[in-house]
Amino acid sequence: MTDAREIDRIVGAALDEDAPWGDLTSEVLIPIAATATAVLQAREPGVLSGIGVFAAAFRLVDPAVVVEPLAADGEPFEAGAVLARVSGPARGILRAERVGLNLVQRMSGIATLTARYVAETAGTRARIVDTRKTTPGLRSLERQAVRDGGGRNHRRSLSDAVMAKDNHLAVLTAGGHDLATALRAARERMPHTAHLEVEVDRLDQVEAVLAGGADTVMLDNFTPDGLRAGVALIGGRAIVEASGGVSLETVREIAATGVDVISVGALTHSVRALDLGLDVTVAT
Repeated sequence: MTDAREIDRIVGAALDEDAPWGDLTSEVLIPIAATATAVLQAREPGVLSGIGVFAAAFRLVDPAVVVEPLAADGEPFEAGAVLARVSGPARGILRAERVGLNLVQRMSGIATLTARYVAETAGTRARIVDTRKTTPGLRSLERQAVRDGGGRNHRRSLSDAVMAKDNHLAVLTAGGHDLATALRAARERMPHTAHLEVEVDRLDQVEAVLAGGADTVMLDNFTPDGLRAGVALIGGRAIVEASGGVSLETVREIAATGVDVISVGALTHSVRALDLGLDVTVAT
């Protein structure tokens, strides 16, 4: 679960963006004493994520608005399901509606897509993980959505692990550095609790990477046959991650090669928001 302070920070910024000087429409049209009840309803099946984020939007606008969750994060639902009930001052409900919906729709879209990838890899050793290809400012929420869909999180930020990718290796190669030696030197400078991952795009790079002390070897854009060869070559000496070219159509075949981890940027960078609606059922 995302920290409550982090949720309030993100949702508060979104509310400020959406109504920097108030909700002009509601303030001139809706009586201040008006109240309403609305329901959050699914218009298509999916997996819920972000119900607490949805509730935070209303709480931060007006603490008198009550949000009653009727489903939990990580719970699958069918079209037509009522996921939450919202009641209280109508102005508060109307002001918070779009921000709350935007966030719960996006998070539920991510959770739903992640659950499909996880289902495709059932029975294999591979775990589905996200990447840093997230919406700026929303990484905490999108990572939670991946977890709600049954996936796992990769490193959160550039500060969390040493991950040498193709451009890092290109700089080293251009400078005439030996890869294994450079990685061992990096290992000496790393905190003892940090993880070292190295991306390769050819099998002939693997032995140097292992000699440099890599904890994880990422096989980038390998064919299934190449992945199987990589898994055999590494032989349990490091965690094996597959990345690149991963889709719902290919992920099962990738998982069957014996890799430990499959990273999927599509979980967050191109996901479709789930169709959820907030409809007023009672107004007084």
